[in-house]
Amino acid sequence: MSSDFESYEQDFGTITAEVTNKIGRIPKLSGEEKTQLVLNVDKQLEEVRELLEQMDLEVREIPIQSRAMYNGRLKSYKQEIEKLEKDFKRSRIAYSDEVRNELLGDDAGSSENQRAHLLDNTEKLERSSRRLEAGYQIAVETEQVGQEILSNLHSDREKIQRARERLRETDANLGKSSRILTGMLRRIIQNRVLVFILGAIILLTIILAIYFNVRGH
Repeated sequence: MSSDFESYEQDFGTITAEVTNKIGRIPKLSGEEKTQLVLNVDKQLEEVRELLEQMDLEVREIPIQSRAMYNGRLKSYKQEIEKLEKDFKRSRIAYSDEVRNELLGDDAGSSENQRAHLLDNTEKLERSSRRLEAGYQIAVETEQVGQEILSNLHSDREKIQRARERLRETDANLGKSSRILTGMLRRIIQNRVLVFILGAIILLTIILAIYFNVRGH
C-alpha cells in the first residue's frame, strides 16, 4: 500500500510543479492564450484533487502504527493545494484588474477595493468548503463505523443461531438417550419381575413335591 502512496506522491509533485509555473505566467498573458492556460491549470488542479482522494484512500488501508506519518504528509499536501488554488484565483483577479485599468483609466483605482472584497469572499467560500469537506469526511467515517457495527452484529447473530442449533441438537440427543434409558430400565424391571415369578413357581413346585412325597409315605 505504501508503494502506491509514494507513486501518487511523485505524480502530485510533478503536477504541482507544473501548475506553480503556469500560475506565475497567467498574469502576463491575455486573450485566447490566457484562457487556454487557465483552463489547463484548472484541469491539472482537478487531477491533483483526485490524487489527494486516492492518497486518502491509501492511508486508510495502511496499518495503524504507520498511519500517523502518512496522515501528516497528506495534510501538508492538502495545505499545498489550498495555497495553489488561492494563488491561481489571485492570478486571474490580477489580470482582471489590469483590464479595468486599461478600460477605465483613473476610475480604476477602486479595483483594489473590489479585489480585496472579492478575495475576502473567496476565502469565506474556501473556509465553508473546507467545513463541508470535514463534515463529509466525518459522515463517511461514521458510515464506515456503522457498517463495521452491523457486520459485527450480523456475525454475532450467526454465532447465536449456531449455538441455538447446537442446543437443539443436544436436547434432541438427550431426549433420545432418555427414551433409551427408560426403555432399558423398563426391560430390567420386567426381567426382574419374571425372574421373581419364575423363582416363586419353582419354589412352590419344590414345596408341593416335598409335601406330596411326605404324604405318600
